Amino acid sequence: MRIVIAGGHGQIALRLERLLAARGDEVAGIIRKPEQADALRQLGTEPVVLDLESASVADVAEQLRGADAAVFAAGAGPGSGAARKETVDKAAAVLFADAAVRAGVRRFVVVSSMGADPAHEGDEVFDVYQRAKGEADAYVRGLDALEWTILRPGLLTDDAGTGLVRLEAHTGRGPIPRDDVAAVLAELVEGSSTAGLTLELISGPLPVPVAVKAVAGE
Repeated sequence: MRIVIAGGHGQIALRLERLLAARGDEVAGIIRKPEQADALRQLGTEPVVLDLESASVADVAEQLRGADAAVFAAGAGPGSGAARKETVDKAAAVLFADAAVRAGVRRFVVVSSMGADPAHEGDEVFDVYQRAKGEADAYVRGLDALEWTILRPGLLTDDAGTGLVRLEAHTGRGPIPRDDVAAVLAELVEGSSTAGLTLELISGPLPVPVAVKAVAGE
């Protein structure tokens, strides 16, 4: 498969790229800074330097053309202000989805946030973030041309992955290592059995492949 990942230098994306390249997929990671390119190359991933805050739909669609799946894993980051939650977490996600539609890429996976909600109230930066992610998710869910899955992990940690997760429509809050988020994403992009589902993810009792099959009804 050819898989294009937005936010290619993010902590989850780097882990996902390693997994996908190791299993033989052709992987491209969209990055904003040229100096991030070597880190991707070392993982067997093709770096694509493109700023999603200034690129056009046509620019992004050109990079997506011919891909089997697209993953939106970009984020403004914890040190950013409210404005970039709007331009990255919302607007860039919408742009990437529109570009996937234009490029004819049907399989589309979003890394969202547990609690994301377009009706989330409040003016703090985290409130803006949750609202922006919720609005982006709602937009993606409205695109019939995409076989989308929205993944909402719990509290992200840098603990070593266990390969054991709880993946359901509603899990309740809990931690999840970034390693295990990447492992779930690698399973999700491989097929479209979870298309149309918004899923929460925390550590749990089931091996990743079993959890994905279970939530897909397989």
